[in-house]
Amino acid sequence: MTPAELGFYMPPEWAEHQRTFMEWPVKEAGWPEPFEHILPAFAAIVKAIARFEPVTVLANPHLSEEAAGFCGPEIEIIPIEHNDSWMRDNGPTFLVNKEGKLAGVNWIFNAWGGKYPSQLDNLVAPRLLELLRIPCFNAPLVMEGGSFHVDGEGTLLTTEECLLNPNRNPGLQRAEIEAYLKAYLNVAKIIWLKRGWRGDDTDGHIDNVACFAAPGVALVQVCSDRRDPNYEISRENLEILRKATDAKGRRLRIIEIEQPPAAYYADQRLTLSYLNFYFVNSGIIMPVFGNPQTDRAACSILRETFPDRKIITVDGLIIARGGGNVHCLTQQMPANKSEK
Repeated sequence: MTPAELGFYMPPEWAEHQRTFMEWPVKEAGWPEPFEHILPAFAAIVKAIARFEPVTVLANPHLSEEAAGFCGPEIEIIPIEHNDSWMRDNGPTFLVNKEGKLAGVNWIFNAWGGKYPSQLDNLVAPRLLELLRIPCFNAPLVMEGGSFHVDGEGTLLTTEECLLNPNRNPGLQRAEIEAYLKAYLNVAKIIWLKRGWRGDDTDGHIDNVACFAAPGVALVQVCSDRRDPNYEISRENLEILRKATDAKGRRLRIIEIEQPPAAYYADQRLTLSYLNFYFVNSGIIMPVFGNPQTDRAACSILRETFPDRKIITVDGLIIARGGGNVHCLTQQMPANKSEK
């Protein structure tokens, strides 16, 4: 039986967390040099999250001591092999039921369409769920956690560029992919944007362009520079969202956040997004990118949108060299209310 048939669903990311999971960086993953800059930047994110909730870092066994040295004694380190550090994409998607019991979805992970090695990453979710003694649902679908957002009330947000890309599930049509998402995440309505940001190595992950702030409310990163290729993409996204209704039949209230200015590393434009933030208990961990004007404006919007949460900023430029950011590095485990 599927999770939906058994009453499991994916809660929204702002729901209470039991803890956060992350994966210690691996040099062989091909992080842009100097790799020595990546480790303290990663550890700073770990420590920021740990101010709000427990953090468990998965480390390749030979790197466990290194991870503990950077992260500190209060961070749990567990030995699980992996190829790369994008826990959002290769980790399990946690589910709950009405009794508060936990389960997890093990998606097929092929490293964003076969771009990188993924043999170890594809085993992270089942190994972690087995270690945690949490039931595992094996989904027959190539999927990454950063490619969708849910509102907790039956609506899922994603992009055609990613989910319909032939490098993921070439044998499946859109309707079939929708059916799997509904069965494994227990959603009723899927809102499809067409494209993510230009040059995004993930083929248009939604967590860089739009997310839910609450049921019926969407945060959208926009581009106001007509010369930027992201301008047309953001206009298209806004048009789709303004016409969309969610699973409850509501029109979405849309909150816009201007993208940071273009930044480059080794002649490659980095994919930068303020929406690649991470909800923690009573807070938000938000990447900033060194432009005072847009950084301050984005922080201000998040403070207004989430007045009951403390907004903590972290340097997102170094992590962005690897192709992702705070949201990509993290995976939330919902609180298990059945044990309270």
